[in-house]
Amino acid sequence: MVSCQNWPIGVCSWSLRNDTEVLKKIMNVSGMMHLHLSLDPVLVENNTNYLKTIEKNQWELTASMISFPQEDYSSIESIKNTGGIIPDKHWESNKKKILSAIVLTNNLGLKFLTFHLGFIDRANLKLRDRIKLVADSALQKKVMILMETGQESAETLREFLEELSHPALAVNFDPANMILYGLDDPIESLIKLSPWVKHVHIKDAIKSNVKGQWGKEVPWSEGDLNNYEFLKTLKLIGFKGSLAIEREAGSNRLNDIQKAVKSLQQFSN
Repeated sequence: MVSCQNWPIGVCSWSLRNDTEVLKKIMNVSGMMHLHLSLDPVLVENNTNYLKTIEKNQWELTASMISFPQEDYSSIESIKNTGGIIPDKHWESNKKKILSAIVLTNNLGLKFLTFHLGFIDRANLKLRDRIKLVADSALQKKVMILMETGQESAETLREFLEELSHPALAVNFDPANMILYGLDDPIESLIKLSPWVKHVHIKDAIKSNVKGQWGKEVPWSEGDLNNYEFLKTLKLIGFKGSLAIEREAGSNRLNDIQKAVKSLQQFSN
C-alpha cells in the first residue's frame, strides 16, 4: 500500500477526467491502489465499462463523488448562485441524482459519498430541509455524506453540523479550497472541523490578493499551504481516513500527482 504514515494515498478519478487508461498509467507508475471515484460516468453517461475497469484492476475505493451540471465555477459569485443543491430550478433533478448516487455508493460497498452542497447559510431553512432529506436517505443505506469545505468559514460549517447533528453528515476536508475561496486558514479550519473530518483531499493553492476573487490552484507543496504543518495536524487530531490527491488544473497532471505521492511518502513526524 502506498501510504503517508498509515493513511492510504489515492487519487481523485476526475483529476484525470475519469479516463481509465490514464488512471492505469498513474497507478502503475506510482504504485497507488486507492481511488476517490466519480460516479458521473455511470449516472450521467451510462458508461457500463467504467466500473468494470475499476473492478478488473482491483483498485480500492475510498469514497464516491458526484457533481451537478448547473454549477458554474467561472467566479466565486457564480458558484455561489449555482452551486450544490441550493438552486430551486435544479433541485428535483439534483435530488434524483443524489438518491441514485447513495444507492450506487452502497452497492459498491462504500461508506462515503462526497459533493458540494452549496454555500451554507444557517438561516436558509429550505437548504437545511434538503440536506436532512438526503442525509436521512443516506443513513438508511449506511452511507455518510461528506460535505466539501471552502465555501464558508470553518466556524459556520461547524455550527451548522452541530445544530443538525445528523449521523450521516461529516466532512471531506480540502485545504486548498479554504485558500481558493479566501475565507479561512486551512490548518485552523482542520482543527475546528476535526470531529467531522473523515476523508481528505491533497491539494494546494495560492491565495488571491483581491477579495472575492479566486485564488490559483498549484501542485502540492508549491502553494500557500504549509504542507508539513497540515500533515502534522492531521496526525495530531487522530485522523484515520484516506488521502486523495486532487489536481484540477495544470497541463501536466500526471507529473504533478506523481510528485505529490513522493512528497507525501517522505513526510515523517
